[in-house]
Amino acid sequence: ADEPVDLGGDNTGPNPYDLLLGALAACTTITLSMYSQRKNIEISSLSVEYSYDKVHVSDCEQCDDSHSGMVDRVTSRIFIDGDFDEDTRKRLMDIAQRCAVHKTLEKGIVFDEIVYAG
Repeated sequence: ADEPVDLGGDNTGPNPYDLLLGALAACTTITLSMYSQRKNIEISSLSVEYSYDKVHVSDCEQCDDSHSGMVDRVTSRIFIDGDFDEDTRKRLMDIAQRCAVHKTLEKGIVFDEIVYAG
């Protein structure tokens, strides 16, 4: 992992947010694949893309009054092709939001910090 040059890194690898989004994409893909196999839904093509940015709360359609200032925003693009109807497509999009990593990020995380210094 690395950071871009303008942030003090050498840009020799993905930044930490790219790695986080990769984990989210992997989880989403696995979740959709497992669900479709279990329900005998034939998916011919599946592609998941996530992007991350910070936006001002006034530019965030989903934000409520509990947010202020800048907020982290993840945008998803999920492409699913197969021989199924629109109701099944909607169900698959709902299932995509149920992957474990998505749920963890959505709920927030409590950190238990243990620091060892030698």
